[in-house]
Amino acid sequence: MVLNWIWFSFFIVAFAVALVKLVLFQDLQVFTAIVESTFEMSKTAFNISIGLTGVMCLWLGVMKIGEKGGAVGILAGLVSPFFKKLFPGVPDKHPAHGSIMMNFAANMLGLDNAATPLGLKAMKELQALNPEPDTATDAQIMFLVLNASGLTLIPISIMVYRAQLGAANPADVFLPILLTTTVATLVALVAVAFVQKINLLDRVILSHIGVLIALVVGLLAWFSMLSKDQITAYSNVTSSLILFSVICGFLVMAARNKVNVYEAFIEGAKEGFNVAVTIIPYLVAMLVAIGALRSSGAMDMLMGGVRRLVAGLGGDTTFVEALPTAFMKPLSGGAARGMMVDAMKTYGADSFVGRLACAFQGATDTTFYIIAVYFGSVSVRRTRHAVACGLIADLAGVFAAIPIAYLFFR
Repeated sequence: MVLNWIWFSFFIVAFAVALVKLVLFQDLQVFTAIVESTFEMSKTAFNISIGLTGVMCLWLGVMKIGEKGGAVGILAGLVSPFFKKLFPGVPDKHPAHGSIMMNFAANMLGLDNAATPLGLKAMKELQALNPEPDTATDAQIMFLVLNASGLTLIPISIMVYRAQLGAANPADVFLPILLTTTVATLVALVAVAFVQKINLLDRVILSHIGVLIALVVGLLAWFSMLSKDQITAYSNVTSSLILFSVICGFLVMAARNKVNVYEAFIEGAKEGFNVAVTIIPYLVAMLVAIGALRSSGAMDMLMGGVRRLVAGLGGDTTFVEALPTAFMKPLSGGAARGMMVDAMKTYGADSFVGRLACAFQGATDTTFYIIAVYFGSVSVRRTRHAVACGLIADLAGVFAAIPIAYLFFR
């Protein structure tokens, strides 16, 4: 129901804004731009889905090897005490625990191509426990919102973009992004736990959160002692080493348990293909609505209103120029990335606006895209409190990024 109203509202707002521009400002191209965007975004959604097919076949094949070889079961057992508290509806040592942990690990390392198929695998396993297949369960919502909060320890792609655009130190946004995304993830956890009445003061939960915070602090201390070249090199090597070690570890364990690894891989890869095809209509629906909203000029009007509000309150409006990235991030990762690049090109990669745009980009993941893809892959239509909690995390990321950027870069 929530997605229904959001999807409907996007089109109505786009139409209303475009009509005003046509009647009052005689903008004869606005409706043409909107219609063109619907075709373009439909094509984009299809290409994204097809592009995911190969990666999903790979990683769901690898996960099937890990599942049959017992590796996923071991991982599930390691995190079972913590996940039992956050996902009380999921049985102990259920395969979903291992998939969820692998997805979170891939996200934290900035391995987007690996994170999505692992997340879809986890969502499918959680769906197997769902008594009402068209309605999201508490466990699915907790997983999705934490995923959308986008905790990333190593924002490799952002640092690469900064390097390409001539930043003197591409890694200087590392610490602000790490702090910002940690805040967003903690807020996401609190928001969902509040709605689902999960006790976050539980000893097990507090101990695991404490380990996460200690890990973040340790990484901050370590990376603060490295040069920009060392940060980029170590980040790439560490991520790739962990990723390939997981693949080899799954293969070795499966071989030791006399599993036919090739047949297991093919079985999982077939599942990946089916999931990719299932996603297409959901992704088309969401991206077309987002494209119409953006092409109508509604986003520009919103930014102008924020600028006038901040100026009226006597605040510094410099940060407003980076807000398009923040506004687009919940809606479209590609559009937000484009806004970030545009900000760095317009104001400079080392400008306050350029760096803040990077912080916005790294603060959270793309909420509506994740909802469309993850819930769409299992045909969940009633999302309950998933959208609200996801947007709360997005908002927390925005409000954290602004003062942190002022602290580091002004």
